[in-house]
Amino acid sequence: MPDQDRFDAVVVGGGPAGATAAHDLARAGHKVALLDKAGRIKPCGGAIPPRAIRDFDIPQHLLKCRVSMATMISPTDVRVDMPIEGGYVGMVDRLEFDEFLRVRAAESGATRLTGTYVKLTREDGDVLVHYRPKDSVTEEILRAKYVIGADGALSQVGRQEIPGAERIPMVFAYHEIVETPAERPDRCEIYYRGNLSPDFYAWVFPHGPTMSVGVGSAHKGFSLRGAVAALRGETDLGPLKTIRGEGAPIPLKPLKRWDNGRDVLLAGDAAGTVAPASGEGIYYALLGGRLAAEAVGECLETGNARALANARKRFMKDHGRVFWVLGLLQRFFYSTDRGRESFVKICRDPDVQRLTWESYMNKEYPKRNFFAQARIFFKDVAHLLRLA
Repeated sequence: MPDQDRFDAVVVGGGPAGATAAHDLARAGHKVALLDKAGRIKPCGGAIPPRAIRDFDIPQHLLKCRVSMATMISPTDVRVDMPIEGGYVGMVDRLEFDEFLRVRAAESGATRLTGTYVKLTREDGDVLVHYRPKDSVTEEILRAKYVIGADGALSQVGRQEIPGAERIPMVFAYHEIVETPAERPDRCEIYYRGNLSPDFYAWVFPHGPTMSVGVGSAHKGFSLRGAVAALRGETDLGPLKTIRGEGAPIPLKPLKRWDNGRDVLLAGDAAGTVAPASGEGIYYALLGGRLAAEAVGECLETGNARALANARKRFMKDHGRVFWVLGLLQRFFYSTDRGRESFVKICRDPDVQRLTWESYMNKEYPKRNFFAQARIFFKDVAHLLRLA
């Protein structure tokens, strides 16, 4: 690739956000490069809601299974089943899912490159993306009008260009992919126990022929591998063959700013778009990539870099309220086993179950059923005050 080949946009990072941004920009007729560091698989439960499947044309063959019920498990081993009435949660394997998105971006016209991002510099009004191609020590350069940083929670693009990006709050996640046992292949369990996670949760999620067994925590020094081993030891998952293990930081709060006001915009984990409390990130990454592509497309059409800020404005308008509520939920219920016990107890409530799954599957906070929402609010307050 010639050093001075000029692109409308270079996308750094080929996860769901970056691949979607590259795909959308290429389909719109823009000259795009997608730079991804090969070989990394993010630890992820792999859950995607039906809205993601609809909005982003996710083919059914990528769904390893469809979950119709999740079981919440308290510190005292109280188990609450939460059936999903009239819907499901799709489960994907990130190894296959992310590659599909990258291939689709390339088929839409994006130039796919494999290498390691180094830094950004500027020359003659362009931004220069310095990178090292895979299996090379020689640095090469991509010249672009705009850069989308979709390079994860520890985004090097963000840390160089966006003030405050280095202070994004995170949990650290680790999971092991194991073979699915013959009994209960659809097992979907979420454990709220201080010994498994002092501030988040542990999980067992089905992936068809495999399962994800994992845990997250923001506490430094807490042994994630030890917690996963403990969970497998307490269940029937210990003897199962481990196919691979993966760990990475996961952000839990959107950054206050996603762009530098000039030529760089963040998306996905780099922008902090993972939901607090649930840790859900795939749908929000796909959406963040699409909004980033739209914002850069506006800049390319108008020459007005202020349009970069539209990505965050549009995201927060539709989802900021949910992120705020989930942040409060995690803060109040996840810090002690007493709080976790109350949280699982709340999950028994039919109104809680219905509204939870409606908002999850459709990514819209239900505006109907005001009285059900009011009941949930007062029940939550009662639990916070230890009255229930």
